[in-house]
Amino acid sequence: SCFLRHARSRNYVSESEVCKLESVPLDFGDYHPLKPITVTESKTKKMNRKGSTSSTSSSSSSSMMDPLSSVLDGTDPLSLFAAAADPVTTTATMDSTRKKRDKDDSSAVGNDFEPWSSKRGEILARYTTTEKLSIVSGSFSRKATTTGSAVSEKVRTRLEELDDLEEGSQKELLNLTQQDYMNRIEELNQSLKDAWSSDQKVKALKIVIQCSKLLSDTTVIQFYPSKFVLITDILDTFGKLVYERILSMCVDNRLSLPDNFSPESVNDTAKETCLNWFFKIASIRELIPRFYVEAAILKCNKFLSKMGISECLPRLTSMIRGIGDPLVAVYARAYLCRVGMEVAPQLKESLNKNFFDFLLTFKQIHGDTVQNQLVVQCVEIPLYLTLYSPAIDWILQCIAYRAPEVLLTEMMERCKKLGNNALLLNSVMSAFRAEFIAARSMDFIGMIKECDESGFPKHLLFRSLGLNLALADPPENDRHQILNEAWKVITKLKNPQDYINCAEVWVEYTCRHFTKREVNTVLADVIKHMTPDRAFEDAYPQLQSIIQKVISYIYDFSLLFSVEKFLPFLDMFQKESVRVEVCKCIMESFIKHQQESTKDPVILNALLHVCKTMHDSV
Repeated sequence: SCFLRHARSRNYVSESEVCKLESVPLDFGDYHPLKPITVTESKTKKMNRKGSTSSTSSSSSSSMMDPLSSVLDGTDPLSLFAAAADPVTTTATMDSTRKKRDKDDSSAVGNDFEPWSSKRGEILARYTTTEKLSIVSGSFSRKATTTGSAVSEKVRTRLEELDDLEEGSQKELLNLTQQDYMNRIEELNQSLKDAWSSDQKVKALKIVIQCSKLLSDTTVIQFYPSKFVLITDILDTFGKLVYERILSMCVDNRLSLPDNFSPESVNDTAKETCLNWFFKIASIRELIPRFYVEAAILKCNKFLSKMGISECLPRLTSMIRGIGDPLVAVYARAYLCRVGMEVAPQLKESLNKNFFDFLLTFKQIHGDTVQNQLVVQCVEIPLYLTLYSPAIDWILQCIAYRAPEVLLTEMMERCKKLGNNALLLNSVMSAFRAEFIAARSMDFIGMIKECDESGFPKHLLFRSLGLNLALADPPENDRHQILNEAWKVITKLKNPQDYINCAEVWVEYTCRHFTKREVNTVLADVIKHMTPDRAFEDAYPQLQSIIQKVISYIYDFSLLFSVEKFLPFLDMFQKESVRVEVCKCIMESFIKHQQESTKDPVILNALLHVCKTMHDSV
């Protein structure tokens, strides 16, 4: 027998309305690569040798602008330099540059901003894999050219070399371990430096393009954050090399440019070289390498135009919309924020648009395409969502830095409107100021309760909240309720590691705001969870941290040793070396805070026990 199958009826119009992205107006000023422009050239011919002069003439033309010319704002290099030489324009530009520099100085990144370098090691240690990896390796042989070849031939050869990389002059290395992969990336980084030092600039660019392409590969998805860290290190190296190369060309009479130089003080040769780099990058066909390589040399726009960076950031932000994979896209946004904060921290508007663009595409994370990819790779959705945390945390940290409270409130409200927003909520609590979070603790607890448990674990949300409350105090009337709500969730955790990671954070909040009765209750709960199956043996660092927090807040030792569960808590330190370290901490605290002699038998007995442990280890 046979069965006839009929395609289900579909309403494509209604489906399109449901699935399409929310449209948001973006202000690009007058920029659009396909927009017809009108160029007005003012030509003033100088007096020739015979003394004859010619009048000033002007001409206008309307033409379709090609994408490569967009970097020049519709002018050719000679017109650009001529305009820069105009005294009226120069004076006006210097005034505006001075005002802009004053503004920049007031909004520069300070020491209170946590740099990307401090997060690098943590990401590499956390996001690892045992699966086999692959990497595409190019054949970077330098083609011989004759010394007498024309300039046009040299340019053609360089373009052909770039095309070679994109048209198959590469081989794929398969079945690499994580360490092999990292070693290969380090080799490419060294190859980049070697190529640059031997004046093989095209080879250097090819290496960077190859590395950038690797960021479109998510075949081993749990390793992606670490891959991003490794490859953006290479991009940072490339961006620094290009910038320093152009800067060295600006040296005139052995005088280098000041830190806050204006484009008018850059010579024509340096500008031409800078434009050449941007044109080379604009010719890269694939979106992801083109985006990353241009972002890497974003700072070089300073050589061309005082508005160059502010015009490029919105364009690069819009380019990310063309990246289909939401994980790849969010890390591209993180890199743009990272570069933006380094070269133009005052341009917060572009960073805000970057994040709001991400919010519009947030629902893609829970779409069918992503779900199918996770099924193929056998990755659970909670693990997948944690891959986003480093990127979103960084984006929000950049936006929240010295941001007004109105903006933070608006962003929090936008996150509220999104369904299944535990991932965003966790990043908000990680990135925003602790005072802002603490003042709205009950609001955050309400949002945590509404989150879907299957997506992002609630205990991680409470841990992030606890970290903020260790730094800033919530409203006094809410303190007891906050502890009750948090501990209800923490005490139900079955996994000892999940439990102790949360309990360690909330012990400090308890010691900070409550009496010995609440501290005793928390310590008793920790003993209850960590004693079965000797779970405490895998949690010595967290248990040590708990002891240090308790003795840093309760330094009256008659009060400390009257906490019933304090000494039983010490009994969990079965490993001698760890036990001795804990006893040292207790004695150091006693020597520091006990100013008067004591005859309290409770203190004497407890300290004798502590000192005996230290003595026996000698």
